Amino acid sequence: MKAAIVTIGDELLIGQVIDTNSVFIGSVLEQIGCTVVEKTSVSDTEEAILNVMKRYQSQVDLVILTGGLGPTKDDVTKRAFAQYFDDKLVLNKEVFAHVKQLMEDFYKRPISEMNVQQAYVLSKGSVLFNDVGTAPGMLMVKEQTTFVSLPGVPFEMKYLVTEKLVPYIKEHFKLNAIVHTTILTAGIGESLLAEKIALWEDGLSTSGIKLFYLPQLGMVRLRLSKTGSGATQIQEEINQKIVALEKLIPDYFIGVSDAASLLDEVSRLLKAQHLSIATAESCTGGNLAQQLTSLEGSSDYYKGSAVTYATESKVRVLDVRQATINTYSVVSEEVAKEMAIGVKKLFQTDIAVATTGNAGPLKGDSDKEVGTVCIAIATPEVTKAFTFDFGQPRSKVIEAAVHKVWFLLYKYLKNRK
Repeated sequence: MKAAIVTIGDELLIGQVIDTNSVFIGSVLEQIGCTVVEKTSVSDTEEAILNVMKRYQSQVDLVILTGGLGPTKDDVTKRAFAQYFDDKLVLNKEVFAHVKQLMEDFYKRPISEMNVQQAYVLSKGSVLFNDVGTAPGMLMVKEQTTFVSLPGVPFEMKYLVTEKLVPYIKEHFKLNAIVHTTILTAGIGESLLAEKIALWEDGLSTSGIKLFYLPQLGMVRLRLSKTGSGATQIQEEINQKIVALEKLIPDYFIGVSDAASLLDEVSRLLKAQHLSIATAESCTGGNLAQQLTSLEGSSDYYKGSAVTYATESKVRVLDVRQATINTYSVVSEEVAKEMAIGVKKLFQTDIAVATTGNAGPLKGDSDKEVGTVCIAIATPEVTKAFTFDFGQPRSKVIEAAVHKVWFLLYKYLKNRK
């Protein structure tokens, strides 16, 4: 089954509003076995809407349009539907009663003529009753293509998709099984990874499995996808390919996970192993703390941070020895270790991480080259430190350092006995 998604509104075309509706609809459709072949945005005019409906007619099984419904758009989509299907708009008594009650009971004002217009629907179409808003959805079939109009308000659209549209699709269409499996890799760039797994990737195509590279700084996600008649058989095929991939890149293979980042995996492992953690930051300036605290439930394991940006703060707050700084420089593995040990003691945690470096553009209190970052991890067993050169510019150095911390933590937690 093939589908197309159309979002309607000039505000989308000029970037005034970010389109999140098509992202949600696309993810829901794929989960139930419907393949989205195209997404597009058009202006809120009848001509634009009619043109896009004509373009998709008989090319796909399902066209979902969002937006252009309601008093602020003068129901432009509704009028376009009426013209396209050579139909007329009639007052739906059930929708009218709902809109009237919503206006009077919830908004505490009498129903207006503009609100009344929202109760008008196609005489020959099916109404997707909107229990959470005033603009109903509409569904019409022409030849082999089903057209669905949904309001653009995100929470109303989501309700109608999950509660009304998905059950309709499952009842009226033959759906294939679609299996997506995501593998996390880290410590290797996309191009080098592609070289290492080229022959393995060639073998995927012969099995009908599609591979998508989803790179981000410090990590590359590999998504394997296949469509077929049986989900169990497809998953078994994919699992066999994953076993072969792990043997091919053991140093970079992290595992199968729906996590969007390494930090999510670190969070999961910290919870699973009942470990607490604290952070000491210099060059990263609190970014580690910010990312950790952005995660729901991080208070279970994250105890606190010391952002000791100035050299004297490292001495005063974390008990870094002045002699260590004088001997090795404030940007050194030795200072990073003492920072990690100091913050671990300060917050009484199982694990601590520390960063110190020259993010640039000036060298600051150290003679180390700009881009140099030292990271230390203090664990119950040992304290280790590492030195990296992240180059320039400043923003890249900070971002790369943060990602490297999550990578080092992940490696430790994954291999922990």
